[in-house]
Amino acid sequence: MSDFIKQLETLNIQSGTQIKCIDMHTGGEPLRVIKSGFAPLKGKRIVDKRLECLEQQDNLRTAIMGEPRGHSDMYGALITESERADSDFGVLFLHNEGYSTMCGHAIIALSTLAEKAGHFKEKDDLKIDSPAGQVTAYYKNGQAFFDNVASFVVKLDQQIYHPALGSFTTDIAFGGAYYAYVDADKLDISLSKSNAAKLSELGEEIKSLVNDSLALSHPEDESLSFLYGVIFYSSSQIKDKESHSKHVCIFADGELDRSPTGTGVSARAAILHARKQINVGDKITIESIVESSFDVTIQKESQFHGYNAVIPRVFGTAYITAFSNFVLEDSDPFKHGFFLK
Repeated sequence: MSDFIKQLETLNIQSGTQIKCIDMHTGGEPLRVIKSGFAPLKGKRIVDKRLECLEQQDNLRTAIMGEPRGHSDMYGALITESERADSDFGVLFLHNEGYSTMCGHAIIALSTLAEKAGHFKEKDDLKIDSPAGQVTAYYKNGQAFFDNVASFVVKLDQQIYHPALGSFTTDIAFGGAYYAYVDADKLDISLSKSNAAKLSELGEEIKSLVNDSLALSHPEDESLSFLYGVIFYSSSQIKDKESHSKHVCIFADGELDRSPTGTGVSARAAILHARKQINVGDKITIESIVESSFDVTIQKESQFHGYNAVIPRVFGTAYITAFSNFVLEDSDPFKHGFFLK
């Protein structure tokens, strides 16, 4: 071992903020699980903690989501105290624009982490409080899965006009977050990796158009009342002929999900059920832009504040990629990060 390597072995940074994380990915989509470094959040409800984090610690979000420690497509999960007595913990979801309301790929990753930590040796399930509500996760036979919050259709066949694409329709649905769904085949849009930049641009444009044409209002909490993303889907651009379709989700500030999007496949299941294309108990496979996949099935039908809703179950796999200790040195001009798109 060189002398320099030996010197590095004893290096200990004392100044600045340190944030300890476990990095993971679910179907190629990153998740940075924050273990320590944020101050405890005092709000009782998870939605209150979300607002508190935004108002008081948002510079830490930008520090570990943005460059030079992250990138514009990074995603994070901040573990918090639970809201409900029967929940194991709460979680806030972080991205390049702020804080999401629910995240399926993060739940799959956290469930996988819980299994590796021995949680499922003592309990059959893992109950997690998210801003959108409580979700229940499981881990069996090398795969994580979770029962999502009530998912429902807001509007089918919403008419949209785009200057380059012309007139087309989009379906609006909620699966923990609100999405607009666009049939890529009808518009001759490629869902290939080489078209990623164009998809991100189109997704942002369509999101703006949908926002101009339709007002969203969540029945339980107004802080959930916003269009989170646009999902392009295709039944023809699939790798496996047994798969149902392919999803590419553009969310937050132009982020492109590498996974099929857990909340996105949940809301898609609600749409397909409303259109009588799948039934309770049917399981379908949805691929992503990097050819990873999630399975989704409808566990049961339900009612949610006047909406005909379903409870989806989403299956996926996740892996650990790193154990990290990020340092925000006091003199670093980029200690709070930046984003380039």
